[in-house]
Amino acid sequence: MYGDVRDLGCGNAILIIIQLFFAGIIVICLDELLQKGYGIGSGISLFIATNICENIIWKAFSPTTINSGRGAEFEGAVIALFHLLLTRSDKVGALNEAFFRQNLPNVTNLLATAVVFLIVIYFQGFRVEIPVRSKSARGQQGSYPIKLFYTSNMPIILQSALVSNLYFISQLLFKRYSNNFVVNLLGKWKESEYSQSGQLIPVGGLVYYITPPTSLGDIVANPFHAVFYLTFMLTACALFSKTWIEVSGSSARDVAKQLKEQQMVMPGHRESNLQRELNRYIPIAAAFGGMCIGALTVVADFMGAIGSGTGILLAVTIIYQYFETFDKERASELGFFGF
Repeated sequence: MYGDVRDLGCGNAILIIIQLFFAGIIVICLDELLQKGYGIGSGISLFIATNICENIIWKAFSPTTINSGRGAEFEGAVIALFHLLLTRSDKVGALNEAFFRQNLPNVTNLLATAVVFLIVIYFQGFRVEIPVRSKSARGQQGSYPIKLFYTSNMPIILQSALVSNLYFISQLLFKRYSNNFVVNLLGKWKESEYSQSGQLIPVGGLVYYITPPTSLGDIVANPFHAVFYLTFMLTACALFSKTWIEVSGSSARDVAKQLKEQQMVMPGHRESNLQRELNRYIPIAAAFGGMCIGALTVVADFMGAIGSGTGILLAVTIIYQYFETFDKERASELGFFGF
């Protein structure tokens, strides 16, 4: 990411390590501050969402100029749009370049990002409400909501962690054993033409096929890559979602146990049938919700949304969680004051 140590120098490499170490300490301390009740939610989630949103804003309004072979161009899609309209006599050609320019953020990428945001927010409202009532307090009724995104953004976090580790291992091996057949099966890498920091991009092997296509032209040129990536995303997200409910205490068995401890039952059903009824919804919601998360990530990548499909899904789900948490806090405060 930062370049070869031989190019950076020993002193700069040590400074980068120290900077990353203390940055990690600061993030952990700020997260602990929020966890102790001085804020809402998780600090780590907040930093992830902030970083992704900052990236989107920067790609939209960056005043930095980059030379990609056609002269100096503004990096920000919106600034580039107005600059092209003001400086070009051919307004149609200027609009065409602003909407479809390659290797730099364009207006189409920005619109795709907004569309994906709206789609994810819309799907967040899909849920099944299971009615429950209290055995000990007569007349006390409620519902247990099972959302379509039952495991929230955990499938995409786990999938992203898996891919990041594969990238790291593949790059490490390729730098040392670039002629090894097994290493090349795992992944081949080359330096990006448009990167100023020597960033490597996958061009072959397994890591190439689990990397999203860069454009619609790439999908048409290599449809197998697109199909493999789609299959990998759907399968990985569904499996991670199913696994997560078992290890996080949110499976049908765990939920049934929690409801029994709270003296809650489903009207019209025996208490012994509670787990069986929950099994009709929770595993399906986990697997299908995980596949939907994966599908939305693929759609975002194929549409060319700014950042990545994974990043956008993380940002939207985290922001929506904060909205729900804030709404619950506000409702509890209003109830406390009698409003």
